[in-house]
Amino acid sequence: MFSRSKINEPGPKSGEPEKPAMADPVPAPRASDYSHSAPKPKASPSVLSADLVITGNIRTTGDVQIEGTVDGDIRAHLLTVGESATIKGEIVADDIVVHGRVVGRVRGLKVRLTSTARVEGDIIHKTIAIESGAHFEGSVQRQEDPLSQGGPAPKQIGAPAAK
Repeated sequence: MFSRSKINEPGPKSGEPEKPAMADPVPAPRASDYSHSAPKPKASPSVLSADLVITGNIRTTGDVQIEGTVDGDIRAHLLTVGESATIKGEIVADDIVVHGRVVGRVRGLKVRLTSTARVEGDIIHKTIAIESGAHFEGSVQRQEDPLSQGGPAPKQIGAPAAK
């Protein structure tokens, strides 16, 4: 009924010699070609919920938000201590925001105690902000590099001199 004409089909025409197929002039993109150009998504902070109790140390290069209880030391990039949180141990982070309770030393480049914060321990910082209403018992010392392990212990203000 209907027949296809071979006139418009690709390929050699009758009487013409076959030409070798040419390689594709543009290579297909590889997955690795896109790895450097696509922006990397920012990691979400790890959140420890209010009903979580951890006994032991926490170490991360990322961000952490604590709402529960931690009995141990914490080292992070950004640490947020929630209003319902209690931490018993040393905190070391680039940026620390305390809304809850901390019992232990706090070392950070930038430390902020909000009006609901309750801190019992020394704070070693590069910059600090303490909101009105925050409860703080301990000493405060400014250092250029508060994250370094070395350095003198902070002096107690109002402590009697040792004899």
